[in-house]
Amino acid sequence: MPLGRLVSALAALWIGAGGASAESLRIAAQKTGTLAWELDVIAAHGLAVEAGLDLQIVEYASPEAGKLALHSGSADVILSDLMFVARERALGGSLVFAPYSSALGAVMVPEGSPIRGIADLKGRKIGVAGGPLDKSWLMLRALSRRAGFDPAKESEPAYGAPKLLEAKAEQGELAALLNYWNICADMETKGFRRAIDMADVERALGAAAPVALVGYAFDGKFADAHAPAMLKFLDVSARARKMLADDPAEWKRIAGRVGASSEAALSVYQARYAQGAARRPLAEEEADARALYGVIAAEGGAALVGPATTLDPAAYWRPPGEATR
Repeated sequence: MPLGRLVSALAALWIGAGGASAESLRIAAQKTGTLAWELDVIAAHGLAVEAGLDLQIVEYASPEAGKLALHSGSADVILSDLMFVARERALGGSLVFAPYSSALGAVMVPEGSPIRGIADLKGRKIGVAGGPLDKSWLMLRALSRRAGFDPAKESEPAYGAPKLLEAKAEQGELAALLNYWNICADMETKGFRRAIDMADVERALGAAAPVALVGYAFDGKFADAHAPAMLKFLDVSARARKMLADDPAEWKRIAGRVGASSEAALSVYQARYAQGAARRPLAEEEADARALYGVIAAEGGAALVGPATTLDPAAYWRPPGEATR
């Protein structure tokens, strides 16, 4: 059963068993991130109230601030990636992960660029959003080495902030740009094309389908103790994602949050967002994530994942009674 339907069914069982009273969850969300868009949809349509859930939202400026909020106990749930959860577990923590999105972006090039594939990146100046330990960059490096070269050594990577690199690409200062999915969506309406899609890179590295490496991170013990609230939240989140995937009007309503450069860009945002919405059965997600995690961990090393060279089987949250932890 796909994860979304499983969560909905389990949430209904909890509510039917007397768990319908409102319970609070503290959600830390990056102000400019996709979770903030989703929480806007949830609030606008009263989805949390309808589910008997009290969401207390704290917006922060960066992903690191969200991690600090989770560590300090001032937030119950954040949006992060699987590598963060795996590292924390390897260091003795009890964080767990729930899949959220497989959207990772692409290597973008000007429409008339001769760059068509990985081999064409050799010797080029490549913008890389997120720094040298960005998971997309690490996977691209791994696949590039299979093609006979390492772009970190035989090309000219330029690391920087996503919007700054977008501006440099538009000014012609970069031959190619590996950026986040939302920036790539915006660039598709500005004369750029996707030369290398990260979904294709994932498949080439052994995944059967795009993998949700971005997900909700939260303490597993807390989640087990507050399973009704967590199930409600995951169900409400899935409903909001479906609304964003299906309804162009929602994108117009949150356009100010999204920051798209045009209405045409909003349409591309919606299409790319819908492609990334996590909807596969958890067992399939976990199997593919395990394959990619091995590649990313080998590339990033201890600086990225600490001692977690393999993915802990208990990294994915399963509600009590749904499966043995």
